[in-house]
Amino acid sequence: MKAIIGAGRTSYDGWLSTQEDELNLLSIESWNKLFEPDSVDALLAEHVWEHLTYEEGIIAAKHCYAFLKPGGYIRCAVPDQNFRNEWYQQMVQVGGPGPADHPAASHKIVYDAKTFVQVFEAAGFEVSLLEYCDEQGDFHYTYWNEADGRIGRSFRFDTRNSTEGVGMVSIIIDAKKPLIIKSKIDDRND
Repeated sequence: MKAIIGAGRTSYDGWLSTQEDELNLLSIESWNKLFEPDSVDALLAEHVWEHLTYEEGIIAAKHCYAFLKPGGYIRCAVPDQNFRNEWYQQMVQVGGPGPADHPAASHKIVYDAKTFVQVFEAAGFEVSLLEYCDEQGDFHYTYWNEADGRIGRSFRFDTRNSTEGVGMVSIIIDAKKPLIIKSKIDDRND
């Protein structure tokens, strides 16, 4: 089982495309209607988490963790606070750049890579950064396989990027649920 969260018009063979009215990230009841705990192999969310507050993002990540199989993962992308491009920053700003029907109008946060990783680590995931800009605005890229979840607003797949320059980037992570869940051991001397 693989599912796209907040898919919009995105659909890929072998992936269940969901919309917010079908899967509310913050509602455990909504999750339970679609999935069994520990049953999902992979989740994909492109430009969804910025529509949640930081605290809601952690709740959503915890729900993802609960429904992913051990070894399962979520590939997730959000706008990057450290991308040095004025047009881009206006487009992704909290509250959006224009009318209430603009997609960014419901943005509640713009993440930097460190803060976005913290959201998923707080839920128990092991997180790998695939694409991001650092604090100096330098872009970093690690090859990732699109078969594991294609992100359109990425270095490789966004047509605004070229050999002349980068026009659109996202923070992209893979957050993996460990195969073995570490338990807290009571360290007592008996």
